[in-house]
Amino acid sequence: MNTKINFAGIEMKNPVTVASGTFGYGREYSQFFDLSKLGGIITKGTSLKPRNGNKPPRVCETASGVLNSIGLQNPGVEYFAENDLPFLRKFDTAIIVNACGSSIEEYVELCKILNTLDIDGVELNLSCPNVKEGCMAFGNTYDGVERVTSEVRKVLDKPLIVKLTPNVTDIASIAKAVEDAGADAVSLINTLLGMKIDIYKKKPVLSNNTGGLSGPAIKPIAVRMVYQVAQAVNIPILGMGGIINGEDAIEFMLAGAAAVSIGAGNFINPYISVSTVIGIENYMKEQNIDDIKDIIGKVKMN
Repeated sequence: MNTKINFAGIEMKNPVTVASGTFGYGREYSQFFDLSKLGGIITKGTSLKPRNGNKPPRVCETASGVLNSIGLQNPGVEYFAENDLPFLRKFDTAIIVNACGSSIEEYVELCKILNTLDIDGVELNLSCPNVKEGCMAFGNTYDGVERVTSEVRKVLDKPLIVKLTPNVTDIASIAKAVEDAGADAVSLINTLLGMKIDIYKKKPVLSNNTGGLSGPAIKPIAVRMVYQVAQAVNIPILGMGGIINGEDAIEFMLAGAAAVSIGAGNFINPYISVSTVIGIENYMKEQNIDDIKDIIGKVKMN
């Protein structure tokens, strides 16, 4: 039974990764299990310079999900290269860095540095606010996505995955912009914009008023978007959004994802990514599937 996959040039022992922002840089979770069991680790969003993030409260639970407005707090790429990357490289798993910025120039400078590091790929976070364009996210328009992806592609030789926001009208056209600009893969979906209000204070719970919704509540939307994008592009898809077990992962792969990523589920159970790997293997045994690639995109539409 073969669970290995080559995802956009990145060799993985299985198709299960952990999503940016939910796994930090792996230190905490390494106390629970051997990180080498994962197909890959996608690091917390990393920027050119350190970021303090938003003021608290910046996380709250909702029905079957969680809202967050962390504000991309991280120690910066220099600290990552000196302290976190050597730790991650102790494990036999693919290391993909989630890259964030507030201007095209910042993305480019960051990716120039990432291109020199011992990492397996870069996931470009285009849900960041573009400070030069009124803080609208880069990923909200075809032109915005195409511009930043093409500029980064010029300086990055490593596999380039572009993470798509679901807060758009036509996710397929945005994915096509990514493909047209030379990216090797897309990942989706990032969080959905949401709000929770404290009815006694009559104020939003989050200090930033709104935040990104993740968790099982968004899975049906994520599966639908993965399917739509799979029909529109020829590059591989990293599917995510509410995955908490092997059955969820299989659902994404049938819709067209070549690999999957677990986000909010890590907060529910620190072993959830490993149990998802086992769940995928059990499904393959039950269904007499010899190769994981035979699942991808095999949904039979009504």
